[in-house]
Amino acid sequence: MSRLLLAGWFGLCALFGTVQAQDFDYGLVPQPVAPGVYVLIGKTEDFDTRNGGNIVNTGFIVDREGVIVIDSGPSRRYGEQLRAAMRRITPLPPVLVINTHHHPDHFLGNQAFADVPIAALPVTRQGIAAEGNAFADNLYRLSGDWLKGTELRAPDRDLAAGRLDVAGRRLELVALDGHTGADLVVVDRESGVVFAGDLVFHERAPTTPHADIAHWLAALNRLEALTREAGFRFLVPGHGPVSRDATPIAQTRAWLQWLARRLEDDARAGLDMSEVMRQPLPPAQARLPLAQREFERAVEHLFPAIEARVLAEKP
Repeated sequence: MSRLLLAGWFGLCALFGTVQAQDFDYGLVPQPVAPGVYVLIGKTEDFDTRNGGNIVNTGFIVDREGVIVIDSGPSRRYGEQLRAAMRRITPLPPVLVINTHHHPDHFLGNQAFADVPIAALPVTRQGIAAEGNAFADNLYRLSGDWLKGTELRAPDRDLAAGRLDVAGRRLELVALDGHTGADLVVVDRESGVVFAGDLVFHERAPTTPHADIAHWLAALNRLEALTREAGFRFLVPGHGPVSRDATPIAQTRAWLQWLARRLEDDARAGLDMSEVMRQPLPPAQARLPLAQREFERAVEHLFPAIEARVLAEKP
């Protein structure tokens, strides 16, 4: 009987361990967008212990000399599983990781690419170095043990706007800002794919923790002009499905324009933050996933400065 109980105990432990291991599987499946270009689409959700932070789009480009990675995901586990997913596509090694901006779901997978050059705009590198550890701690609180073993690995190379030749591929880098202090757009002219990072959200309410709405709107105008150029075929947003047209840009712009008007009007009406948050969302905005939550966050992020400016204008 004791042997049977002991065997049963070890069997349960083995089963529990298997379940736990399966629970930490992001199930990453690269989706081909164009020849040699793949995207991994995250869930349209907020960070939690079920998705492990997999709410982000990452991607990679395969050429004759290696693989270029566009953002590394929200954790060491994600980065490791991204590399494994890449190996299922090609035996070629990664030769460069690009971080589009300094939000944690886009760079905390860097640790899995410790043997590869990791590059970003200088302001992004500074932001990751300054805030990366705090971001990792916060994401651990939100996503739990999916983040276990994740440590900050900051980019070690600077990128600049203009042409970038890597792995036999010619890319065009466009340096913008607005979602954060530095937002990088990666254009693959050969395939016509534009990786827009978090300047563009598609079928999801945008996030605003480091937003400057006026700059963001200006960046969207530049990005839209870029997509009108000959050769554009696919737009990869930072969050949400890939698009064959500029609809995600228009959708993001509509949210930001509405948000800016709403916060300005409420500040001039003398509403406080709690009153602003209780205002109902119009149908066009309310239909987007996470709309109410992101609106409340935007009030926290942006309203105090708008309120202070409006009060300072009063005689």
